[in-house]
Amino acid sequence: MNRRRWLILSLVFVGILVSYVDRGNLSIAAATIMRDLRLDPKSMGLLLSAFFWTYAICQMPAGLLVDRFGIRSVYAAAFFIWSMASASIALSRGPTDILASRLVLGLAESVGPLASLAFIHAYFSARDQGLPVAIYLSGQTIGPALGALLGSTLLVSFGWRAMFAATGLGALLWIPAWLYLAPRGKHVPHAGPRAAICWPWRIIVTSPSFWGMSFCVFFVSYYWYFLLTWMPAYMTMARGFSTLGMGRILSLPLFAMAAINVISGWLADKFLKKARSVFWVRIWFGVAGFAGASTILLLNITEGRAPVLPILALSICSFGVANSSMWAIAQTAAPPAAVGRTIGYLNTISQIAGAAAPLITGWSLGPLKDFRLAIGVAGACPLCACLCLLIAGRGLERIRADLDAA
Repeated sequence: MNRRRWLILSLVFVGILVSYVDRGNLSIAAATIMRDLRLDPKSMGLLLSAFFWTYAICQMPAGLLVDRFGIRSVYAAAFFIWSMASASIALSRGPTDILASRLVLGLAESVGPLASLAFIHAYFSARDQGLPVAIYLSGQTIGPALGALLGSTLLVSFGWRAMFAATGLGALLWIPAWLYLAPRGKHVPHAGPRAAICWPWRIIVTSPSFWGMSFCVFFVSYYWYFLLTWMPAYMTMARGFSTLGMGRILSLPLFAMAAINVISGWLADKFLKKARSVFWVRIWFGVAGFAGASTILLLNITEGRAPVLPILALSICSFGVANSSMWAIAQTAAPPAAVGRTIGYLNTISQIAGAAAPLITGWSLGPLKDFRLAIGVAGACPLCACLCLLIAGRGLERIRADLDAA
């Protein structure tokens, strides 16, 4: 199984990559669709937000499905549904059709992160999860990067309808490979003999660490989903980039972040082998990375196109340093028998932020389409996440010890 688990991990990586291409296509085409369908920023903000409504609502139910039936069949069915939902936007006649497709897309994609992290939790030990989590997370950055390049090219060459059809239907090739390789049943090698024991919610919800981790996830997700939903439009509308120019410039820091994710995850695992605490090494990686991500605020004090790439590169790559460590912390702290529900809860918090970011941004732009307030809010969020992560770190080991003893 040792070699096979890495092959399955490669499919986990591709699956999450595809999901981010599909959810990001609307952002790439936002300016064009606004022009073609005569939509204002508030209406586009609503469409960009809609994906996250069902994505958030379905996190806990999806976690229950993953815990109950395993990842193989649940993930394959969800992948098929979201691919078809993404492709169906090509047939849209107006914003109502796009809204319906985005709602279905969010519902189906809710399974992807939970199945992915449940697999990593089951087949990699706590001290070895940094690299697998980083590989999984790199799919979340290569997906938007590839989507920016591929989407902008298809958009300019064939139009936004062809872009949605090609990316949605082409991804279906993933499903046969997944059904062939993915583990059957609910085998959990690292769960140990206590996996089936129930654990008390009282220990969790009364802890400052629980709330610190919850708010940390909210703040970093607001920053991330602002980038994914409105940054393409910001670059074309506020900085004057062409569609192709936007795709090239935005994809570069995202590709770099994917490499940073893997490198930082590997380094954290190395440091952990010499450290006493499973949590604090990853916490300091997270704090340093989130502090660097706040440099996106520099966009508000610069002008022209030249500063955009270095600022985005610094901010996004710093976020990559932190992101893999944060989600590795969440997995390690979770009870083995409930990792799907635990990650489902945190993903629910994440998607609430994902729904809020495009709505608040669309509202804040106003008739002048001024992005300064939106960037100020997004840039402040990683700084808030630093504080929350430090608060969480003070009690995570104690929570896990109490859960194991319960």
